[in-house]
Amino acid sequence: MTTGATRSGALPRAAAIVAALARVALGALWIVEGAVKYHAGFGRADILLVAQSAAQNSRVPGFYRFFAEHVLGTAPAAFGIGVPALELGLGIALVLGVLTLPLALAAIGQLCNYWLADQLIAQYPIMLALAAAVAVFAPTASRYSLTSAVLRGRRPVAAPLRRWL
Repeated sequence: MTTGATRSGALPRAAAIVAALARVALGALWIVEGAVKYHAGFGRADILLVAQSAAQNSRVPGFYRFFAEHVLGTAPAAFGIGVPALELGLGIALVLGVLTLPLALAAIGQLCNYWLADQLIAQYPIMLALAAAVAVFAPTASRYSLTSAVLRGRRPVAAPLRRWL
């Protein structure tokens, strides 16, 4: 027979495991995104294609067309290297559980960036749902993480700061 203490401890543990799995799944999807781009030779030409497509696409908001032309279009080589590097970095850090909340928010931002450019891929809604869940439950999602392992046994981190880790 289980006691109330056993049941009350099992629910938070299960929630932490589910949230950590969501964080790891999100990270794995970002790693795949970055790896596919590197494997395909993603680079300057791809960024120029996105910038040109955004400039001519009526579904792309005007402010993003400006961004595509004046930012993406002026440094396509840097973005060609930076985008897959960002995706791989997001993925690795999320899998490890480093800076969970800021990286979940960065993932949401990057996905919005892709949507604004009308670059829609089937897994993006799944990634957005996972990123939103990880962001909302960041302290729970980071319970089993590299950050938690490093901080274990050390002086407690203040609650507002802990949420960002």
